[in-house]
Amino acid sequence: MRRREFLGGLGATAAWAHAGYAQQPGKVWRMGFLAHGYEKFYDGLFDGLKDLGYQEGRNLNVERRYAEGRSERFKEFATEMVRLKVDVIVVSTTPAGFAVKSPATDIPVVFPNAISPIESGLIGSLAHPGGNITGGAAQTAALSTKRLEILKEVVPRLSRVAVLWNGANPALSYPWKLTQDAADQLHVKVEPFEVRSPKDIETAFAKMTEAKPDALIVLQDALTLQHRKEIIDFTVVKRLPGMFVAREWVTAGGLMSYGENLAEMYRRGAYFVDKILKGAKPADLPVEQVTKFEMIINLKTAQAMGWTVPPEILATADDVIE
Repeated sequence: MRRREFLGGLGATAAWAHAGYAQQPGKVWRMGFLAHGYEKFYDGLFDGLKDLGYQEGRNLNVERRYAEGRSERFKEFATEMVRLKVDVIVVSTTPAGFAVKSPATDIPVVFPNAISPIESGLIGSLAHPGGNITGGAAQTAALSTKRLEILKEVVPRLSRVAVLWNGANPALSYPWKLTQDAADQLHVKVEPFEVRSPKDIETAFAKMTEAKPDALIVLQDALTLQHRKEIIDFTVVKRLPGMFVAREWVTAGGLMSYGENLAEMYRRGAYFVDKILKGAKPADLPVEQVTKFEMIINLKTAQAMGWTVPPEILATADDVIE
């Protein structure tokens, strides 16, 4: 049930999502879109573009390319986007951002929710991203302490937490470091379980089963998102409380999440695409960060796993699935 409407940094969406019009009447724009695989929240980008006057098949052609978990394919896609002479490229993952940053230096690039874009070296700063790339930055790293604090309230005797993350994604090194720092502050031990490709997921599960942690945190990226069903099923079978980054995990059966609303971040991505198609340079468009976050709890999953979520946590949740 809905507890509070999601507000905050992206709450001003209505101010810009008006029935605008694309620059240069009669112009058909070509946009590249690079991702690991389709996600429902990507629709926010295309809904936002439609609100701003861009309609596929009329004045917008979209070249979609999906890597299907193989990050090395992004370099191939980047070269293809240059050959196709697209007007702008939207990337859904930091590895794709790095892939297009080099060969596509003359093509503007938008990332709706980049993880640690400064720490990974994707941009120079939020105010002055530099180069040909800009967009929205996820607060995955900054929320490390809060996620662990919530876990400690749900699992009072929490002492060992497994952290599942993609070690091949340079953007996740910083969130992993801050998760370690947060664990030290809260007197909790965190154990890393790295995955670098789809075939590593089952191996991580086997090691985790042997380690018997008290809870699991997943540092989300495109790879783990693609395999969220297997990850969620594992936590339920093992009765392992899971803390995730976004509501998509919880609506799919995960226990709880705390983080940004991804659909809204992708809708905001349309703003950057529109600005660029109307002549703005990515280097002149500051990277935005969300300042309000949402907590989602799946009460059905908690009951199935035998966990009692404290009333004070339920009372502050933005959405509770019953």
